[in-house]
Amino acid sequence: MNKLIITRWNGGIVTLLHSGKEVLQINVEPEQQGFSLGNVYIGKVNKLVKNINAAFVDIGNGQMGYLSLNEGMVHYADGRAWDGRLKQGDDIIVQVERDAVKSKAPVLTGNINLTGRYFVLTTGKKQIGFSSKITDQTWKLNMKSYLETLKEEDFGIIVRTNAFGALEEELKNEFQSLHSSLKKLLEDAKYRTSYSLLYSGAPSYLSGIRDSLKSSLEAVITDQTDIYEALKNYLSENQPEDLPLLVSYEDPLLPLYKLYRIEKSMDEALGKKVWLKSGGYLVIEPTEALTVIDVNTGKYAGKKALRDTIMKINLESALEIGHQLRLRNLSGIIIIDFIDMELEEDRMLLVNRLHEILSKDPVKTTVVEITKLNLVEVTRKKIRKPLHEQIAQLS
Repeated sequence: MNKLIITRWNGGIVTLLHSGKEVLQINVEPEQQGFSLGNVYIGKVNKLVKNINAAFVDIGNGQMGYLSLNEGMVHYADGRAWDGRLKQGDDIIVQVERDAVKSKAPVLTGNINLTGRYFVLTTGKKQIGFSSKITDQTWKLNMKSYLETLKEEDFGIIVRTNAFGALEEELKNEFQSLHSSLKKLLEDAKYRTSYSLLYSGAPSYLSGIRDSLKSSLEAVITDQTDIYEALKNYLSENQPEDLPLLVSYEDPLLPLYKLYRIEKSMDEALGKKVWLKSGGYLVIEPTEALTVIDVNTGKYAGKKALRDTIMKINLESALEIGHQLRLRNLSGIIIIDFIDMELEEDRMLLVNRLHEILSKDPVKTTVVEITKLNLVEVTRKKIRKPLHEQIAQLS
């Protein structure tokens, strides 16, 4: 069972997902959100780049976003039907799909996605799709038949993991709410000016509750009065069954950030070296292009044969790497240099174990291959900024 801890720290709002004695995930947001993930704007096309089939779109205050035109349809703000002829100066509806990372502009999409606990409504793919974690085929067939009676031709539906086993009334209420929000957003755009914010994405402390697996949260704890009220309002409206989990923490002698050792967790999550219980250690080095993780034997002094020793440290490292990717929110290309193993069967055992560990990550993470240099290549979907950049933006 997990606890979601939400408080203020160093000028930002920290959301800490805590499980037992271990911190699973940390998100840090500045008080002033700026161009947040999930926000929908009326953007103005600033420049078309034909050789990469993309556009740079101004979403306000000179902030440029990168929009790939390979996705297909884009919504003109004035409601005109899409004719495939985007030009400089056009007002279009765009959503922030990925945060700005270092020198890279935020990534925008013309496919508007509104996310709830059970469904995502999307103007992109018009089909009904399901989370890969839902494996009950009979349930999926029944749910698809039900949703086909509700959906319209201009949007698609993605059924999220939490929908499995939810009450039909809950599913219907959320679908209607998302559908109304989508229709209102597209209609409002016709009467709004360039750079208008049409829809606000949920801050981390709300999306953390929304995206948590049903029944996995033991408590949602905050010591901030305004955040408590925002959480109370959100839960009352969207997840009333979870309202009893909300706790207002009050202790002037022991602030929440000290009780849950947030500063220590931050230091550990930003450190270059991570020690393993066996005495081995990881070296984690994020760069502009990719993240490199090196596995070392360190202080390990086991009495087992060399082959068994290497396998023990590599398997322990695989588990810790899965934890660190989520904790630090590392994404993009990740190259892992495990301790070399001579036998192919050992390498396959390690890769299969790594695949099993990473499949549990809420963010899509894929083991790509072992390169000819025996490096393991992993990709993790980019959504929010990595933790070290989240903290840097507070200063």
